[in-house]
Amino acid sequence: MTGIKEVAARAGVSVGTASRALSGNGSVAAPTRERVLAAAKELNFVRSYNASSLVTGRSRIIGVIVPSVDRWYFAKVVAGIGEELITVGYDLALYNIFGDRDHQDAVLGDFLMRQRLDAVLPVSLELTTEELTRMLSIRRPVVGIGGPMPGVPTIGIDHFAAASLATGHLLGLGHRKIAHVSGGTDPYRDFKLTDQRQAGFEHEMAKAGAPVRPEWIIASDFTVQDAYRKARTLLAMPERPTAVFAASDEMAIGVMLAARDLGLQVPQDLSVVGIDGHELGETFGLTTIQQFPRKQGQQAARRLLQKLSQTAAPSNGAVESGPVAGPGLQESPPLDDLHELISTDFLVRSSTAVPPSSARVPGRR
Repeated sequence: MTGIKEVAARAGVSVGTASRALSGNGSVAAPTRERVLAAAKELNFVRSYNASSLVTGRSRIIGVIVPSVDRWYFAKVVAGIGEELITVGYDLALYNIFGDRDHQDAVLGDFLMRQRLDAVLPVSLELTTEELTRMLSIRRPVVGIGGPMPGVPTIGIDHFAAASLATGHLLGLGHRKIAHVSGGTDPYRDFKLTDQRQAGFEHEMAKAGAPVRPEWIIASDFTVQDAYRKARTLLAMPERPTAVFAASDEMAIGVMLAARDLGLQVPQDLSVVGIDGHELGETFGLTTIQQFPRKQGQQAARRLLQKLSQTAAPSNGAVESGPVAGPGLQESPPLDDLHELISTDFLVRSSTAVPPSSARVPGRR
């Protein structure tokens, strides 16, 4: 079996340089790296990560924690993380908490302690101070996706600004009777997302002097099905809105389907706008704000790999436990300095238009 010594000899470099070039760890000039990779390919060299982990103290495994892997946003984020990690020979250990407190406790209190992980990447999790401290206690680099976390670098979008832009679009078309489908509150997900998007909606409405009607703010669960059921009730009210801003594309699509089944036309009778950039949005002609979840995953993975390259591996490769500095201590950098915002794109499609001259109730003349 070809070893790294043969690869180094073929490339004309030291064994140490060949190892750094193949692992992606450490600084190696691009031409040298290409020469080493070419030599490895010619010799059919396959790097043994089990063996190298004994030397480096690293497992080359990144732990990713998500609330629910079967949802569109999380699936896209995980795909982006995986794409970035595979290019540098890292594996991904996926922890799906299934929206369950016991699962979340097990992951944070047991699995992360037992698994030999090099780093951890939580996605849109709502963590208590105790849970965050427990996660940091394994003494591995952590980068989050979603809202800011005390003491942890994070990647996300400006939810307030996105909601303000979506609502401002409807107001700019002349709508004043605007409803909002929020994401509700989930104790296991980053519920600040819901609050920030509703706050952006209410801010724009207040700025325009448009009333925010409590009965036109409905909480859903980010699914097409639940938003469809809630929207049927909303749109059958004696006085209905002329436009709806939904906090996700799937909920916006649920609103559009409910409008169709009630005999309303989009956008002639009802304008609808969402946030996500879901692939189905193009099929439904949905006006939306793209948040690029795959890009969020890629960027978070790159940031985590950068932290790993700057962090010395433990000498024995074992997970270290024990007390760590609390995440809210004064020496922690400000949240704004740790939170990196991903740019969004506004896509205007056929689901929004100027409001009708009068809003009719389905089945009435």
